[in-house]
Amino acid sequence: MEIAKVIVDVPVKETDRPFDYLVPESMREWIEIGSRVGVPFGHRTVQGFVIDLVPRTGEESFKLKQIQELLDIVPPLSKDLVELAEWMSGRYASNRILSLQVMVPTALKGKAERYISLGDALDGQMAGAQPDDEVLFVWGEESTTEKVQQDIIRFVKSRGQVPLQQLSRKYPNHAALIKKLLLGGVLLESQAIKDKLNKKTMKSVDLAVDIAAAEEALASFPAKAQRQKEILAFLLEMKELLPMPMKEVLSTLQVSAATIKGLEDKGLIVTEDVEVFRDPYQGRKFKATEPLVLTDEQKLVYDNINGRLQEQRHGVFLLHGVTGSGKTEVYLQTIQQCIEQDRQAIVLVPEIALTPQMVERFKGRFGDQVAVMHSRLSGGERYDEWRKIREGQVKVAIGARSAVFAPFSRLGLIIMDEEHETSYKQEETPKYHARDVAVKRAQQHQAVVVLGSATPSLESYYAARSQSNDDFAPLLLEMPTRALGNKLPEVRIVDMREELKDGNRSMFSRALHKGLEERLERGEQTVLLLNRRGYSTFVMCRSCGYVAGCPECDISLTYHQRSNNLRCHYCGYAEAAPEVCPDCGSEHIRYFGTGTQRVEEELAKLFPGIRVIRMDVDTTTEKGLTRSC
Repeated sequence: MEIAKVIVDVPVKETDRPFDYLVPESMREWIEIGSRVGVPFGHRTVQGFVIDLVPRTGEESFKLKQIQELLDIVPPLSKDLVELAEWMSGRYASNRILSLQVMVPTALKGKAERYISLGDALDGQMAGAQPDDEVLFVWGEESTTEKVQQDIIRFVKSRGQVPLQQLSRKYPNHAALIKKLLLGGVLLESQAIKDKLNKKTMKSVDLAVDIAAAEEALASFPAKAQRQKEILAFLLEMKELLPMPMKEVLSTLQVSAATIKGLEDKGLIVTEDVEVFRDPYQGRKFKATEPLVLTDEQKLVYDNINGRLQEQRHGVFLLHGVTGSGKTEVYLQTIQQCIEQDRQAIVLVPEIALTPQMVERFKGRFGDQVAVMHSRLSGGERYDEWRKIREGQVKVAIGARSAVFAPFSRLGLIIMDEEHETSYKQEETPKYHARDVAVKRAQQHQAVVVLGSATPSLESYYAARSQSNDDFAPLLLEMPTRALGNKLPEVRIVDMREELKDGNRSMFSRALHKGLEERLERGEQTVLLLNRRGYSTFVMCRSCGYVAGCPECDISLTYHQRSNNLRCHYCGYAEAAPEVCPDCGSEHIRYFGTGTQRVEEELAKLFPGIRVIRMDVDTTTEKGLTRSC
């Protein structure tokens, strides 16, 4: 008998180690490294992950408990992901169970549920009873209690196994009686791990006999069963598409479910629930695209990456390409090379960059071979996309940070677009950086990592230029010009101190004001970016120097003019704007700094009649809140 080393779902320091459990003979062929199991832990059943299997070497001096249940036929984690979780646990100082759980969808983070079934005590009492005898277990209660007790036993017996929560809801005033039945062995309590989501199924119709038998039955069908004959003829005609959704048969032939039931009673067809994947892009048509001719710069970058792909050797590249240089086309063509090697690719993008246009480009090039994983999908859709990856139905996974854990078995390429984005760092435990995890995972598979950005992070750029870091030393590839040959926009830096010396007291420089006027004359649009919302960034007393601050976060509060209050943009604390200084009582309260509300107001004053839309957290939190003036 084998021993499974299991990491249990109890995320505390004392349990952050493998626990040994015996593998029952009935599960020996099913349990693998990465399997999710339910195991007894203390007086409860908890979820756990098998991280190793070792032979039992002898009779231990202590008695090991057995694994109680196997939660998945196919392990949700592969051996390499289990090893990656162990590496993450050490690197980011997190519990092993948290590192394992971050790799699986939320739907698989199940919990133990308690079930009630009939116990042995009832079987013993019923052994000598006649079939029609009423069997009662009474501890001196009145007849009303006897009746409820008998009703509880019948209810549990009729269902075989009942969730304790359901039994408690049905008999809300008889918790003490249920407890006595449990203590007396009449009822038996057990636990099982249940997932948060179920697989989606759909009622379908299929032939219950072979084609020859169905055609023979069709030829001799009675005249009065014409509608049934139509259904059978339709299924024979569509035999290549069987099993077929029942609703499609009903709508196409305009028949009732009773007619299908009649045909099923004859043994000619069968109806059953068939699993279907939730498709977040169902019904969407993506225009197919063809590879573009690469520029010389793109070709040089492509050849470098493709050379390492062909060697099937690990490598890390930092692609420093200006906006519009054609990085995405390089990504697409290297992914195509990866697919032609029968390997798989992961494309990581910041959550904000995972737009319909981005999805359309990859779906347009690779079609149904692409799975998309991001937070805007429902839990069921994310679960089904994850299962498509695990079951090998797709070759490319595109998603935000957590897509780095996509359960591919033949990983060849990981692309991390906009690698400088801070959203690649997870704020919750385990506090991993997707870039470091991508490099480590690529090492496991002898895969290639491409880090792309127009503005690389300092650590990536320094590592590429100095080649000083042995664990992370990417080869720098550069594309300094745009693919279509157009020039980069002119960038001017204006010192507002000089503007003030020249008498300009406006928040806009003279160059910006002139540029706005020119765009308006040409009927063009302008976007102004400011990293401060609200009206003024802080409020100060000119008499004593008091600055209004957040009592929780110890930072200055921002003034919001429309609501006339001060707000903390960290914790949400708010208070009314002061009319006098809370410290010295002075009326010399002044508002300093510029926020998006003030910019909006100033634009409306400088250019009367123009339409201004302000987009910040205050205006876009809910649908329809974007404000214009």
